Amino acid sequence: MSGASGQPRSGDDQPTDHPAVPTPPPPAAEAPAPTEDGPDTDTAASNTPGPEAARAEEPEDETPDTTGATAPKTKTHETGADEAGADQAEADKAGADKAGADKAAADGAKTPESAPDTTAGTHETHRTLAHTEPPTGPAPGMAKGEPPRPPKEPGGGILMGRPFGVPVYVAPSWFLVAALITWVFGGQLDRVLPELGAARYLVSLFFAVAFYASVLVHELAHTVAAIRFKLPVRRIQLQFFGGVSEIEKEAETPGREFVLAFVGPLLSLVLAGLFYLAMKPVQPGTVPGVLLAGLMVSNLIVAAFNLLPGLPLDGGRMLRAIVWKITGKPMSGTVAAAWVGRALAVAVLVGLPLLNSSGGLGGGTEESGGMNTVTDALLAAILAAIIWTGAGNSLRMARLREHLPELRARTLTRRAVPVETDTPLSEALRRANAAGARALVVVDADGHPLSLVRESAIVGVPEHRRPWVPVSGLAQDLTDDMRVSAELSGEELLDALRAAPATEYLVVETTGEIYGVLSAADVERAFVKAMARPS
Repeated sequence: MSGASGQPRSGDDQPTDHPAVPTPPPPAAEAPAPTEDGPDTDTAASNTPGPEAARAEEPEDETPDTTGATAPKTKTHETGADEAGADQAEADKAGADKAGADKAAADGAKTPESAPDTTAGTHETHRTLAHTEPPTGPAPGMAKGEPPRPPKEPGGGILMGRPFGVPVYVAPSWFLVAALITWVFGGQLDRVLPELGAARYLVSLFFAVAFYASVLVHELAHTVAAIRFKLPVRRIQLQFFGGVSEIEKEAETPGREFVLAFVGPLLSLVLAGLFYLAMKPVQPGTVPGVLLAGLMVSNLIVAAFNLLPGLPLDGGRMLRAIVWKITGKPMSGTVAAAWVGRALAVAVLVGLPLLNSSGGLGGGTEESGGMNTVTDALLAAILAAIIWTGAGNSLRMARLREHLPELRARTLTRRAVPVETDTPLSEALRRANAAGARALVVVDADGHPLSLVRESAIVGVPEHRRPWVPVSGLAQDLTDDMRVSAELSGEELLDALRAAPATEYLVVETTGEIYGVLSAADVERAFVKAMARPS
């Protein structure tokens, strides 16, 4: 708990506004005029004409706007086959040596680029691989018998296990805090059990491991509740200041949100009670007695701290659920809990050192008082920074979830025209200009899509050489994961793009017909623009 502008506009996502294109390409027909309601662009960022300019007037050369910032919402697949004769004849006259050289040069630009990471700290990796097959079966060149790729491990440290199917990682920072706990608790043991000598550090290390095992139980309580509510959990990570359960979706109701937040502190209180009961038959001045007392107190502190009513703590999520229930607006609950969290951060920064120096937390001894003051101030600053940053991240995540539905594949898709593999680039661009399209799909003789012509590859070919460069030399082969359903939107759309990083994707209807081409850059710009708008 991720560009220029490119805000999509709602209300134009019906299939009738952007008819699916039959394949193979039909004879020449007058292309319908492109719509005027495409997303805004930042032409300064791309150093190319924006899509509005491309739609406002007919291009005078053979090159469409292949580097525009955002995509028009409609497409067409009509091609000027009758007008293609002259350019095709010119291409056929060219020497084979020039065609081969140009193709070899163009092939150097075929390395796919990664799709933009628009998570911005969202930690969300729940993937929905959405694509549809053409009605006539898989296209030639598509992966047919390959098994699906296993999902990439989220990572984040050393994998310790998979309770309930959720990976548990120990972050490298845990070893630092374990060493710190061992040193501090060892100093306490030296005063309580001086006869232990150097062995006190082994006892302290055991306490550090047992304490973080209690933290793991706290996080598992959140995880089990999330699974019970059918919310996917990405991972559990034990870190410097405790643990975190990365739940990928929000609870659907404020009641579930409250339960999801409360079960963690509840389990910490239960553990504190169990350690208290285990202390009863144990003699107080022994190693087991000291360990059980320390674990009881530490779990009480964990429960009390997490019940403080400010995000990102569990108490803040409980407060959010209450405000959500009262107002009926989850965003209102997030704003209230986040600002309480920021106030709490300031209180910790100022109040914790004062409270400890006054003896309220058992501090304030004159021995090494200066060192204790510095340590308390440093600890308070770190805790305050974590709470303040977490509250801000909660606000950003709420804004992200609020605006994500505005990202729709159908409205961001560019018009595309199908061209066969041996079509010269100049002829393909002429057809695209005539149709008002800004993308090229390479198809076989039966109209099955084989690959997508990349914008960056087109820009790298000088205009005077384009009649001798076939489009197949500039195209990226299609894989199954590069097919995106036109119905995807929001988190599902981003998950599909993250599952198969690329610069362009083939957008298809549920029937398998080609709808157009989706540029990852267009999605990123629309995402940034949506996030920049006030809630």
